[in-house]
Amino acid sequence: MTVRTPRQFFRPLAIGAPEPFRELPLRLERMIHFVPPHLEKVRAKVGELAGQVDIVLGNLEDAIPVEAKQAARDGFIAMGKAVDFGKTGLWTRVNALNSPWFLDDITAIMAEIGGKLDVVMVPKVEGPWDIHYVDQLLAQFEARHSLPKPIMIHAILETAEGVKNVDTIATASPRMHGMSLGPADLAASRAMKTTRVGGGHPEYKVIADPTPDGAARAVAQQDLWHYTLAKMVDACAAAGIKPFYGPFGDFADTAACEAQFRNAFLLGCSGAWTLHPSQIEIAKRVFSPDPADVAFAKRILEAMPDGSGAVMIDGKMQDDATWKQAKVIVDLAKQVAGRDPALAERYGL
Repeated sequence: MTVRTPRQFFRPLAIGAPEPFRELPLRLERMIHFVPPHLEKVRAKVGELAGQVDIVLGNLEDAIPVEAKQAARDGFIAMGKAVDFGKTGLWTRVNALNSPWFLDDITAIMAEIGGKLDVVMVPKVEGPWDIHYVDQLLAQFEARHSLPKPIMIHAILETAEGVKNVDTIATASPRMHGMSLGPADLAASRAMKTTRVGGGHPEYKVIADPTPDGAARAVAQQDLWHYTLAKMVDACAAAGIKPFYGPFGDFADTAACEAQFRNAFLLGCSGAWTLHPSQIEIAKRVFSPDPADVAFAKRILEAMPDGSGAVMIDGKMQDDATWKQAKVIVDLAKQVAGRDPALAERYGL
């Protein structure tokens, strides 16, 4: 596939548009909290909510009724104008590129609150061509409205073709912020036999071999999404962008939500979507490193200041590879400490 040469890659795609970021802005993004902006009572709470979450996302796509699309767009713009988000990111999930609402979403939002918007989340991305289209369009609106900073793009991986093209999606534009797993639409795209939104399935399992005495056989439920999530994490890590777990639809099952979020965290995800207030604290807990892990990681860094050589700590060998792992944990802890004084004290930072 033909791509822009390295020399051209970071040039703005419209005369007067700001230069793209060469590195992702350093921001703590443990949860992307979805808000339905067509509901006035929800919008009224966003000022308070902004102090509790890392990202507020105004959702314009799925879960917004057709008859409320205009109200959602107008509500998001009103919300963006009214609230001082401070360190909290302001995102929107626009309607799909093939919908009758996408172009109006971008046109209105960029004109009214483009200077406050951080990221546009694009649903059902199939390949790099989708990113190229949004990239060019955002540059044109940035130039038209003299916006001071570039708007970034976050792709949702929720079709079989998107999964197939995940590597080229990740590197399609310097605007790429990251990707999220969209399990519900992906399940439909693959003809998977589940109606669950994220999480496991009791029939997707492995069973131990039978024993001569006929004893009960151990059964373990497996993760339907492990392959796709790992593939997405690799693509994002290689491209220097952020992977996220998407929605977990069973709000009542907080234990399963926490397990799914923790699997994603351990695998390398930066955060997850929170669709219900009960999931915010789960995401904060899971995507903030454990104080004991931070303490041990700090010991590794202190014992190997330059990351070279090898040392023994508590009977275990630590070398340059574990030094890199420790640095990931401590760097994340420092970001968390900047927003959470209680955890800062527990981390000793």
